[in-house]
Amino acid sequence: MRQNKTTEPEITGGKEPTVKITSFNPLIVSKDPEGTIALFEALGFARKHTKDAMEEREDIVGVRMEDANGFNVDVVRSGRVDSSSPDFLTIRMNVNSLDEAREMLENRGFKPGSDVVCDATSRSVAMFAPSGFSISLVEHIKKD
Repeated sequence: MRQNKTTEPEITGGKEPTVKITSFNPLIVSKDPEGTIALFEALGFARKHTKDAMEEREDIVGVRMEDANGFNVDVVRSGRVDSSSPDFLTIRMNVNSLDEAREMLENRGFKPGSDVVCDATSRSVAMFAPSGFSISLVEHIKKD
C-alpha cells in the first residue's frame, strides 16, 4: 500500500484532530539567562531574534539562537522562576493550532502550568505530563 508523505510531521491518533508541528527544539527557562546565552554563543550559536515583554509582562524575555547547522535553542528569562529554583529545560513545540494541541495533550493526562500567554505574534502555554516533563506549546498568529 502506498503511503502519502507530508513535509510536516503530524500527530494523529484515533478520532483526535491532526496537529502539525512546525518547529521543535529545547527551551531553557532561567532567572539569569546571560550565562546560558554566552555558553551557546561559545558553542557557535548566534542570536536569531529576541522577544521582550510578552503580554505586557516585563519579566519574560526570550532569545532564539541558531547554529550553522540550523539547530535552534531558546533561552527564556522568567520573573516567575523562584530565585532559589534551578533553571529548567522544556521542549518548545510550535504547532499550527494551540487549542487542538492542548486538547490532545490534555487527553493524555497533561496539565497546563498557567494560563495561555499572548502577545502580538504568538500564543503559548506550558503543559506538564503526569511524569513531570514539560512541553511549551506555541502557535504563531498569522497576519491576514
